[in-house]
Amino acid sequence: MSKKARILILFIVVIAIGWGIGKYATPSASQEEGTSISEQNDLQGQPVATPDSSTVMGEASAEPDPTVTTSAAPEETATPHEASPVPAITVKATATRAPATNKPTNHSGNDAEQTAAEPDSITVMVNKQYKLPNHYKPTDLVYPNVPFTFTEKIEKRMMRSAAAKALEKMFAGAKSGGIYLAGVSAYRSEATQTTLFNRYVAKDGEEKARTYSAVPGHSEHQTGLSIDVSGSTGKCAAESCFGGTKEAKWLAKHASEYGFIIRYPEGKEAITGYMYEPWHIRYVGKDIATSIAKSNSTLEEYFDAIPVSK
Repeated sequence: MSKKARILILFIVVIAIGWGIGKYATPSASQEEGTSISEQNDLQGQPVATPDSSTVMGEASAEPDPTVTTSAAPEETATPHEASPVPAITVKATATRAPATNKPTNHSGNDAEQTAAEPDSITVMVNKQYKLPNHYKPTDLVYPNVPFTFTEKIEKRMMRSAAAKALEKMFAGAKSGGIYLAGVSAYRSEATQTTLFNRYVAKDGEEKARTYSAVPGHSEHQTGLSIDVSGSTGKCAAESCFGGTKEAKWLAKHASEYGFIIRYPEGKEAITGYMYEPWHIRYVGKDIATSIAKSNSTLEEYFDAIPVSK
């Protein structure tokens, strides 16, 4: 072999060795990118546990504590392995139910508190079992054009639009028959009911207070569909002596013609849960009011709801 040929072969070998060393010593761009993606997936692959947004406390009871405590932490940017803050809502109440229709179904044997499924319905059931949603307030409150025992345009003078119109017609009908009615107390917010109920508890004790005053959230006055009425002089307003007046007798006989019922009639205390209140009327519409008046029954009986005794 000539000297020139040996030099050429040696040169080729050197080049081949140099290429091989470079190939196995330097990582490729695709390998680096793949490693980075894999590490990122490891960080995101395990979901961070998120605390339950609501906690229900307390036992099933027909006499719930309506207090709702809400606390929310300020928004923050979540970091890996750190749960983002979620508002914590603690409801000291019992399970709620939303029936498919507004008419409550019989749930005999279960005295748990229920939340009204359709609080804006004129047929909504509100009593010691059925409550309104927390802080509920009707959106169509107006001032009915009827006389009241006071002159100020304040909260308790208001009613929902449909009830207010029916009230105006009823007062006019009574006046044409020589009966002069006056409003005493209509809409009442949850905050106002809380103040009143606490005052009655301080005065008479809770057990007795519950016989004539509703726990906040369970008052029909909060629906904007109920009103306490009296004669134009205000005599016996919201007192048992009102039952013997000509105004009370007229209401018992004619209120249903305008869509109202005597919500807590005499002899039905074990069903309604409240003492006889001839002054407290509730708007439910003419059809239901007529049916209840004819059968001498209550809203609970009309809806076949369980009796209330506490």
